[in-house]
Amino acid sequence: MLPKVVAEIGCNHRGDMETAREMIKMAAIFCKVDVAKFQKRTPRELLTEAEYNTPHPNPVHAYGPTYGAHREYLEFTKEQHEELKECCEEFGLDYSTSVWDMSSAREIVSLNPRLVKIPSAMNTHKNMLAYLCDNYPGEIHVSTGMTTTKEIDDIIDFFVKKSRNKDVVLYSCTSGYPVPFEDICLLEIKRLKESYGHLLKDIGFSGHHLGIAIDVAAYTLGANWIERHFTLDRTWKGTDHAASLEPDGLRRLVRDLKAAKKASRYKYDDVLDIEKVQRNKLKYKGARTL
Repeated sequence: MLPKVVAEIGCNHRGDMETAREMIKMAAIFCKVDVAKFQKRTPRELLTEAEYNTPHPNPVHAYGPTYGAHREYLEFTKEQHEELKECCEEFGLDYSTSVWDMSSAREIVSLNPRLVKIPSAMNTHKNMLAYLCDNYPGEIHVSTGMTTTKEIDDIIDFFVKKSRNKDVVLYSCTSGYPVPFEDICLLEIKRLKESYGHLLKDIGFSGHHLGIAIDVAAYTLGANWIERHFTLDRTWKGTDHAASLEPDGLRRLVRDLKAAKKASRYKYDDVLDIEKVQRNKLKYKGARTL
């Protein structure tokens, strides 16, 4: 299948709806991706009081005096997410969101997107998984960063017991920003496919690395969903921008994945049509048998 490309806008919109709309438009028209994905958090629910009131660990990237205030600044309301969904549909994209807590899950489910993402940090939140299984009919995409093999086994077993496993897309992922090449561990895609592929809808790859070469390799190893963080400017304030692709990088990634799809086939004849002229011109014309 042609790989699906997810532009992970996340919080790279810097809390500004006009920037978010511009990113959707750019991802659709210039980059030609399939999905624009955001994030939804309820900071007061997700964070403890101490975590909420602690200063951001990287003050240069903070949008508020505390980590909680920083997160609140970057959040969009349910109504704003509904506007973003409409904007995605206007430009022919699927809208999606990572949900980080129960309130966010309920709000996003009410918008009925085609797919919802469970981030790596929340993939063992069984109450959230159960809520999605019972109340959301669409695809459930799950990242596996910072997750043990035993935990992944348990997650898949959970979806099987809920009879929702065929709606699950499982992503190979290393949680780091950015991730050095030696920590990407691309062969995990092969392991996930061999271990769980027959049980699930599909396998994906969520990358936080630099450049675009790795993503083509991920596709050839069996990842049919490629998710990359997206920004309009990697120098903007915010911790995700450094591990994100700017528009031309994302455009080239989509181009290269489409080329890899075209190239992923066996020869249809011993000598291809394109080779015949060269064979007549260049092939040794001595004995035909060795």
